[in-house]
Amino acid sequence: MTRFRASAPLTTNWEHFDFAVQGAVATVTLNRPDKLNALTFEAYADLRDLLAELPHHPGVKVLVIQGEGRGFCGGGDVNEIIGELIAMKADDLMKFTKMTGDVIRAMRECPIPIIVKVHGMAAGAGAVVALAADFRVVGRSGRFAFLFTKVGLSGGDMGAAYLLPRIVGLSRATSLLMLGDTIGAEEADRYGLVSRLVDDDALDEAVDTLAGRLADGPTLALSQTKSLLTRELDMSMSSAMELDAMTQALLMTTDDHAEFHAAFNSGRPPVWKGQ
Repeated sequence: MTRFRASAPLTTNWEHFDFAVQGAVATVTLNRPDKLNALTFEAYADLRDLLAELPHHPGVKVLVIQGEGRGFCGGGDVNEIIGELIAMKADDLMKFTKMTGDVIRAMRECPIPIIVKVHGMAAGAGAVVALAADFRVVGRSGRFAFLFTKVGLSGGDMGAAYLLPRIVGLSRATSLLMLGDTIGAEEADRYGLVSRLVDDDALDEAVDTLAGRLADGPTLALSQTKSLLTRELDMSMSSAMELDAMTQALLMTTDDHAEFHAAFNSGRPPVWKGQ
């Protein structure tokens, strides 16, 4: 407990996915491989709640989200979610759609860098979770499908119509969201959807290397950069530059900025403290 969390304890055991912390890196593993790690109501809720808690976990500086088995995530479970949604009234439907959007919003607003490791299929909600990450490290077996229209729903689910055009451009986002076609890893890489494309057998190492680099980096500088990237999407240039200036002036008062100067003059690598 700290004065910034009051009396609520942190959750250490999550029922609807595996959660582990090793050093400064937390890992969520979607663990329904027999159903391509399809998400359930409870999995969505747990992801939302974990993302709210994660900044308060002592020492955690990076989050990795991955899937067990032959793919990353096939989206929402057809029977356990869609089958129930058909019978729900409007108030419960709104609770569900807001909850799924809250997961994506929490990913973008969480100050901790998030890496999604994609092998095999990332479809539907799984594709949007990957989209909301800061880094998408993708194996050559990776595939993406924003297939919401193929189940008779809007392609703009969970913020996809907001995020995807900003990453791949309006024309490609229109094709992906309206047609719902599956694209392979190399095509996704050409679109700009992939942060790093590697062979499948190099995927774990690539994610570990990136996670280690982020964990060893200047935490405040990284979290503020993520915040600016998210918040400035809808700002005018003058507003964005004002926010940049205020943020930069604040970071110039930090120990990490002073440490860079001391390390530079001493001819050594900086030792970041996140302060």
